[in-house]
Amino acid sequence: MNMKRVVGIRFRGAGKIYRFNAEGFDLNLMERVLVETERGLVMGTVVVPPRNVEELPNDIPLKPILRIASEDDIKKEEENKGKECEAKSYCKSCIEKHMLDMYLVDVEHLFDGSKVIFYFTADERVDFRALVRDLASKFRTRIEMRQIGVRNKAKLVGGIGSCGRELCCNTFLTNFEPVSVKMAKDQNVSLNPSKISGVCGRLMCCLKYEYDTYLDLKEDMPKIGKRIVTKEGKGKVIRQNVLANSVIVEMEDGEEKEVPVDSLKKG
Repeated sequence: MNMKRVVGIRFRGAGKIYRFNAEGFDLNLMERVLVETERGLVMGTVVVPPRNVEELPNDIPLKPILRIASEDDIKKEEENKGKECEAKSYCKSCIEKHMLDMYLVDVEHLFDGSKVIFYFTADERVDFRALVRDLASKFRTRIEMRQIGVRNKAKLVGGIGSCGRELCCNTFLTNFEPVSVKMAKDQNVSLNPSKISGVCGRLMCCLKYEYDTYLDLKEDMPKIGKRIVTKEGKGKVIRQNVLANSVIVEMEDGEEKEVPVDSLKKG
């Protein structure tokens, strides 16, 4: 089996990690490199050091690292960041001028200046042709308007969650996984929307973190509605306290008692 040298590159904050061919390069963690992407020439950061992996027959050929970023490259990238701020400010003023119902989230200026990407959210379809003409006239380069969802907006903008910490999606979460109300139910979390929704208005990503653990722990617990025999008599399970490994039982006399699952097993 042929081997290939692969490196993991990230382009933005807690963005997705992309694999590139690192053949011929001795790269260190957090080193800046230039690569060619579908969007154009982009500077990225090494977040997964180069390693040799087996090349499978159906593998899609990986794009190569073009070069390690020089001091001039890094300086140019910093200048591009300044241009992004200018472009964001100008675009916002144009949105107001054309009275467009859209929210500008972020701007990305490609390394070689071949394109400027404007990320926005909108509830409905937006006719931004006049806006694009203004932007192209101002910046003299290709303009791309890219609509994103509310979760991606939170990822780009950042913020503080109800837990008091910075948003997971903005700091370390590289991919969004499906989250359902069932996950909240299985963890006995209040279904109050304000309690289970993140700043993006969607279900909190952290509901996924411990979900599998809850399912594993629940396997050994009596189901809700099951009639059981405790040391204090017979009753019916009405709730589960997964973290305490106990169940709340309604006894035949109507009294509720919390009973450790281990004591049921012993009985």
